[in-house]
Amino acid sequence: MDLRLLWYGVCLQVVRVFSTLFFRIRVIHRERLPAKGGVLVVSNHQSYLDPILVAVGVQRPLHPMARESLFRFLPFALLIRSVYAFPVRRASADLGAVREAMRRLKDGAVVLMFPEGTRTRDGSIAPFHAGPIMIAGRAGVPVVPAVIEGAFDAWPRTCWLPRPHTIRVAFGRPLSAEEVAAGDPEKLIKILWHRMQDLQAELRRLPRDEV
Repeated sequence: MDLRLLWYGVCLQVVRVFSTLFFRIRVIHRERLPAKGGVLVVSNHQSYLDPILVAVGVQRPLHPMARESLFRFLPFALLIRSVYAFPVRRASADLGAVREAMRRLKDGAVVLMFPEGTRTRDGSIAPFHAGPIMIAGRAGVPVVPAVIEGAFDAWPRTCWLPRPHTIRVAFGRPLSAEEVAAGDPEKLIKILWHRMQDLQAELRRLPRDEV
């Protein structure tokens, strides 16, 4: 028995119950995520809650790339490492984090990245850097866009703690490994950005009490 995988499952169940009761979380289009093999999930970044919100919608263990400062407090670092998170230094070419992401993708993991680089200031989706496309291309895996809506209202930058608010997560149409390998990274990242804009608009059209 894989004790780490068992621990992840326990943590995920706790998160699902909390997210359902506190945020009435709903996940749509989760069938767009491949059931096996390495996958790079690219998400918008609305709050500190985002990695666990995406994890709720993924049936496989999620490996979030998280900013290095979150690993400075040892107890918290041990916790997030135990559920597969790994650090990246922002505002720098962190080759170690890139290599780690590629290693995990080649091993068949689902890796999560936030290509905006930081949390949104107004709920919108900022332009992306093309790094995720280059990583996925070298690892030979598809890229799946994900959009979180409502987390900015639940936990904006100006608040110390989250507050109850409806949150939704949606997964978009993937870019296949073949598309990623053959395409121009700058063009492909723009395609992902536009797909995520469309997903966000779709989520904002839904009534709060509907999926």
